[in-house]
Amino acid sequence: MKFQVLMCTVTQHILGTATSAGAVHDLKLFRQSGARFPHQTALIGDAGYQGLWRSHGHAITTHKATQASPLSAAQRQDNRVLAYTRQGIEHVIRRMKIFRVLKGVYRHRRRRFALRVQLIAALCNLTQACPS
Repeated sequence: MKFQVLMCTVTQHILGTATSAGAVHDLKLFRQSGARFPHQTALIGDAGYQGLWRSHGHAITTHKATQASPLSAAQRQDNRVLAYTRQGIEHVIRRMKIFRVLKGVYRHRRRRFALRVQLIAALCNLTQACPS
């Protein structure tokens, strides 16, 4: 079972989730989710989202080096800035995986996986908005 999180990097609130029942590529799962954004919105993704810029002009992914063309200093700096930005996203995913149902192998009914992910996302948003 796999899930993705759509979130605001400024407020670190989860805006939406997408789930799949098996091994699905990140970009394919994003496209199947049907999430639509204004073209002015910047989308940030990891290496699994290479090619997102074809459907959304402001998609930002890491630069990849090849043997023929190594990364320039500017591209390495861009990757560092992107990694720093993605740290907040990884922290939100960590907050979701504190719940045991998402931490390990999912052993419950598959049809309720999406509902459980959404409920956990709502709890994470609530704890973010109202810290104890």
